[in-house]
Amino acid sequence: MSAKKADARVGSELSEVAPEALTEEQAAEELKRLASAIAENDRLYYQDDAPKLSDAEYDELRLRNEAIEALFPHLVRDDSPSNRVGAAPVAAFGKVKHRVPMLSLSNVFDDEGVTDFVDRVRRFLGLDADQPLDFTVEPKIDGLSITLRYEKGKLVEAATRGDGYEGENVTQNVRTIGDIPQTIVADDFPDPFEVRGEIYMSHAAFLKLNAEQEKKGDRLFANPRNAAAGSLRQLDPAITAARPLQFFAYSWGETGDLPADTQWGVYEAMRRWGLPLNPLMQLADSTDAMIATYREIETGRAGLDYDIDGIVYKLNRLDLQQRMGFVSRSPRWAVAHKFPAEKATTVLEGIEIQVGRTGALTPVAKLRPVTVGGVVVKNASLHNEDYIAGIGADGEPIREGRDVRIGDTVILQRAGDVIPQIVDVVLDKRPKDSKPFEFPELCPACGSHAVREVNEKSGKRDAVRRCTGGLICPAQRVERLKHFVSRNAFDIEGLGEKNIQTFYEEGLIQSPPDIFTLQTRNARSQTKLEDREGWGETSVANLFAAIDHRRKIPLDRFIFALGIRHVGEITARLLARSYGDIGTFMTAMKQIAENKEGEAFAELDNIEGIGATVADAIAEFFAEPHNVRVVDELLEHVEPQALEQQQSTSPVSGKRIVFTGSLEQMTRSEAKATAERLGAKVSGSVSKNTDIVVAGPGAGSKLKDAEKLGVEVLSEDDWLKLIGST
Repeated sequence: MSAKKADARVGSELSEVAPEALTEEQAAEELKRLASAIAENDRLYYQDDAPKLSDAEYDELRLRNEAIEALFPHLVRDDSPSNRVGAAPVAAFGKVKHRVPMLSLSNVFDDEGVTDFVDRVRRFLGLDADQPLDFTVEPKIDGLSITLRYEKGKLVEAATRGDGYEGENVTQNVRTIGDIPQTIVADDFPDPFEVRGEIYMSHAAFLKLNAEQEKKGDRLFANPRNAAAGSLRQLDPAITAARPLQFFAYSWGETGDLPADTQWGVYEAMRRWGLPLNPLMQLADSTDAMIATYREIETGRAGLDYDIDGIVYKLNRLDLQQRMGFVSRSPRWAVAHKFPAEKATTVLEGIEIQVGRTGALTPVAKLRPVTVGGVVVKNASLHNEDYIAGIGADGEPIREGRDVRIGDTVILQRAGDVIPQIVDVVLDKRPKDSKPFEFPELCPACGSHAVREVNEKSGKRDAVRRCTGGLICPAQRVERLKHFVSRNAFDIEGLGEKNIQTFYEEGLIQSPPDIFTLQTRNARSQTKLEDREGWGETSVANLFAAIDHRRKIPLDRFIFALGIRHVGEITARLLARSYGDIGTFMTAMKQIAENKEGEAFAELDNIEGIGATVADAIAEFFAEPHNVRVVDELLEHVEPQALEQQQSTSPVSGKRIVFTGSLEQMTRSEAKATAERLGAKVSGSVSKNTDIVVAGPGAGSKLKDAEKLGVEVLSEDDWLKLIGST
């Protein structure tokens, strides 16, 4: 999705209904749209350095996603924003694979959230309320995350966060930043040591830079964060050197022996080593102290010469951090407490209806440009036709029954959507000749009827109106192709959205296999691609070379590219690791298509992290002969590659583990997290493919199933010995 198109579309279908009021079907649909919306803003933020919203507002969108997931845990998607960090690195820079993933943080937005976080930590670790527990309290700098690798005390590599697993190599640019030492000499300095922190630009430096930009007639930066990111990510290090960038350290990645056993102790060592740390960092021994420090820093925020968007709390003891581990995108032992968002008033100049990849008609408000939180906003979410009419999903009025009309003065909030949302209408300023907006009943892309389906179980109408054109609707077919070539799918250089749109309209590419036969068909065609406007022999050769380069692709990217409902990047990776290779995967999928009640479907449903909703969606996809035919045709041209196996030295790497009964030496959450960290696959039920069942006191049917199937059964002590714990 291009940045321009994303600005008009992202998040425009999201509901205003409280999470607890959503039906299961509405929750599933909204989680899907949230995943797509957040992914697009990740791309704009991490790759283009051109976010459409502030961090606080973006985090509110994540908060809604997490609230729905908590209420509907069986609907959690594997492409959930809860499981993803950042966006893929840009190809113009060399790539660096992070030895330790650069994860993001989960967020809270009020005092209650902080209390809940501390309580969760205590529950996970099995600690009583009166046992001492310290946390570091640190300002969250609004800049560009970076990792710096030192070997034998010398800076040898610097990389951006990227997608959390692979970033951009910006070593030469980072060497120009005065805050960052090139060499560190200290007896207790670990080898290696990866410093992680934030590159930022001060307010004074930002104003000076923009004044220079304006004087030269160059583009002005929207805010200091964009200026810092744009300055660092220059292909010419001399440009970076001329920009006033600074650095704060806040953590570490791969490291040798650390000089302390607490977060605060390592921070004190980092200061001694000459690494810059924020002077506002503090240590707190209670929830009240954590919140008090938050208030203190928030009060002084306006007087700082750099931007912060919240406070980060980290569990101080490193051994407890190790025990708690991580969820897919964030550590369990840390959280960000974000500052509130902002509102603004502007005029609604038009309403545009766009058709998404699933056929959903999404209304987008076209606004008189207004600045909110330092970002110019031109578009806003209107969600669906009921939202425009001022009616909630439960049929009750929202905004006190006020509808939204073209020409209205509206109150805008960038706090719950990638595209900001209209939260209210100023009726006193409504034009006298205004009329209620009439939502179209025909698809603007193909003219087919657009309907709101009725849920058979609840009897309620779907909040979203959808085109019935299906595959004949150009909006849907071309969007599916765009998804196929998107950055986290096949990512074919030179075959972006614009060219996909053009090739589709000209009949050159109608389905994914057409991409890989394009060169052969072009050679036979009387109208050569290289003879078309904007193309030449070199650009065509480069395109065909890029397509050939993607004839071998990681299995998870291949699965994600298929566009299966509910199957995002994380689910695709989970499927790829679970089935191992494309042959095994396709055999299982075809068996599932033939018999949804059979063993193959049960195995799919038993994979930890899949669940019934995702399994049903996968089964429905492969039950459609057209889909299977397209995949089979693709496999005539493409060779999906098995993923590299991680944690190969672990005795449980790649094994399927089931925990049952009560665990006495660790909590169930801790046991599961440890197994997954060692490369094991944790399942919720026992089958013939289960390798080990760890049974504690009170084990019931799962233990009986294991004994019946001859699966190895271990006590908790045996399990700890196996994995090398004490």
